Amino acid sequence: MTASDRTSQAAKRERIIQEMADDLDEELEMELDDSRLDELLDETDALNPTVDRKLYFRELLRLQGELVKLQDWVQGEKKKVVVLFEGRDSAGKGGVIKRITQRLNPRICRVAALPAPSERERSQWYFQRYVAHLPAGGEMVLFDRSWYNRAGVERVMGFCTDEQYQEFFKTVPEFERMLIRSGIILVKYWFSITDDEQQFRFTMRIKDPLKQWKLSPMDVEARSRWEAYTKAKEMMLEHTHLPDSPWWIVDAVDKKRARLNCIAHLLAQIPYQEVSRVPVVLPPRVRNPDYHRGPIPQEMYVPSKY
Repeated sequence: MTASDRTSQAAKRERIIQEMADDLDEELEMELDDSRLDELLDETDALNPTVDRKLYFRELLRLQGELVKLQDWVQGEKKKVVVLFEGRDSAGKGGVIKRITQRLNPRICRVAALPAPSERERSQWYFQRYVAHLPAGGEMVLFDRSWYNRAGVERVMGFCTDEQYQEFFKTVPEFERMLIRSGIILVKYWFSITDDEQQFRFTMRIKDPLKQWKLSPMDVEARSRWEAYTKAKEMMLEHTHLPDSPWWIVDAVDKKRARLNCIAHLLAQIPYQEVSRVPVVLPPRVRNPDYHRGPIPQEMYVPSKY
């Protein structure tokens, strides 16, 4: 093995370790708050990621705090927010959605990730099944893939006719204008990754039993059609990057940067304000001397294995 080969192997190994460390950071995020940040994170990081871990977590927590303010404003002002997340398989859409919703009320901010259409849905007006998931006043909906499936996977995989494809481009600008006229705040993101990065992420999913479910047969087939998806994306952006509903491109090769950049940008698109909260005062515990808690049969308890 030459020196060049050894360097390449070492770089590949470090990249795999860094990806595994990122997975561990995902678990750490669920337990983290500002007061414990320094306690839980080590001062050094041998991998030297592009975003310092402490900076990443501090910014993520700060941005999530702003998302809570946005949520309160949306609820209080009865606003309607729709955010579309599009991009290639494994581009990181789900990771950003996860960080946005992580500390929000699921009754206010929900995710719409629709399965393949049923036979009945295929006979409907194309946008009909998406309309059913649009927000009411005081709600935010994040579409993990959206009506732009027609311009992407359906086009590339042959799931729609040329006539349906062309009709989509004629219809979608007016459809989105109708949403905006109805009071919906619409934001559209495309997550962009390189060919090599997708190959790496797919390989990591194949080798990780906890992530193999993320790799569907459709994803595997899409891998061989990289150029066809590129052409479809370019056509989509050309026809649907509109003044009143523009596309925003997220450079998603670096997952941590993509998460922070996307959340920060989303917050900047909506003119929210902090809503003052009424202080919560707990009432005194009322005790009834006639109340006696009945016994619970031991067999109803979950066994204590840990």
